[in-house]
Amino acid sequence: MTNAPGSATFEVGERAPLFLVAAHTHIAADPAEVYALVSDLPRSAQWSPECVGGTWISGEPGTVGAVFRGENLRAPDVVGWAPVVRGTWFTESEVIAADPGHGFGWAMRDSAGVRQDSVWRYDIEPATGGCVLTHRFRMGHATEGIRGITAAMDEAQTRRFLAEWGAKLAADLPVTLERVKRIAERSTTGRH
Repeated sequence: MTNAPGSATFEVGERAPLFLVAAHTHIAADPAEVYALVSDLPRSAQWSPECVGGTWISGEPGTVGAVFRGENLRAPDVVGWAPVVRGTWFTESEVIAADPGHGFGWAMRDSAGVRQDSVWRYDIEPATGGCVLTHRFRMGHATEGIRGITAAMDEAQTRRFLAEWGAKLAADLPVTLERVKRIAERSTTGRH
């Protein structure tokens, strides 16, 4: 799946994956510096449209197996007709990939602390003048949250929700990347 810098593509399917979203951008910064930034999940509030911070609750921060408790804030108008969580809410995620300078990923956990087939990831590729940062989201099968949201929906409402949620995800990823880019490039130019 390819896309222009700063835009995102997504697919919604009846079978796995349920969501597959990706966006990328060029960043004029060293891959190791970009990795250090995006793998510092407590700083997510600086670039995420929903995450307003959080803390590591177990494991060595930023390493495979570490668990992060994120604090999130969702506006009332986000897919406003659907019964999604609004206001402040919390998530737990487990780091599943930590390859400094190359890639960092985490899987969302359910209310019992079990990893779900819901993975966020950053991939970093060296490029002329810096690197290309790709941000991806993949949900293979419906998570506990998606099942709860769609439980009382008929088939048409479920399809509508999935399409609108996929569009929301596709809109959020380029916003995240633009903010990461601005922070990373400001840090790089501040040293010269």
